[in-house]
Amino acid sequence: MARPKRQEARRTQLMEAARRAVVERGLVDLRLGDVAEKAGLSPGSVLYYFPTLPALLREVQREAMGRFCTAREEAVRDEPDPRERLLAMIMSGLPEGPGDELAYLLYELGAFARKDAAYAARYIELYQRQVTIYVGILEAGAAIGTFRLAGDALTIARNIVTLEDGYGLHMTMAVPTCEPAEAARQIIAYASAVTGCELT
Repeated sequence: MARPKRQEARRTQLMEAARRAVVERGLVDLRLGDVAEKAGLSPGSVLYYFPTLPALLREVQREAMGRFCTAREEAVRDEPDPRERLLAMIMSGLPEGPGDELAYLLYELGAFARKDAAYAARYIELYQRQVTIYVGILEAGAAIGTFRLAGDALTIARNIVTLEDGYGLHMTMAVPTCEPAEAARQIIAYASAVTGCELT
């Protein structure tokens, strides 16, 4: 039996291999053997650490979501101006383009959420974490008079996150239908309208 430290290192190696395999092949064609090949192991060795391919991909999803949320929180943590915080939050939620690996992972693994309750629960948590950050920014800005909200902060926050998700999906498709700069412009325009504050 592998020792705990070695087990942890091997699991990390397999998660990295799975991440690369998802990015290169997508979920439709992904097989356990693809991950094993990337890791330089046999499929049986992969199953020693993860009982199924979906179980391995759940860990990849968990790690990717953690990175994404941490990056968003850090993007706004030290900015005292609500206007600048809102702008930074919007920009941190959009993919850089079709080659944005983290965004691609999140969208690709999202396919599991349609049928797997565990995956769905994580996406709900991801959505709620982002909405909570936005609510904090909006309410803080309204409290000091920077923002004049056109509705309740929760609804506005949900709409912004949903816009980010929608534009992000179109930006990471095989044939992107939206450029990052245009997506940012449209979301910022919405945010300006509902906060009564010119953000551009």
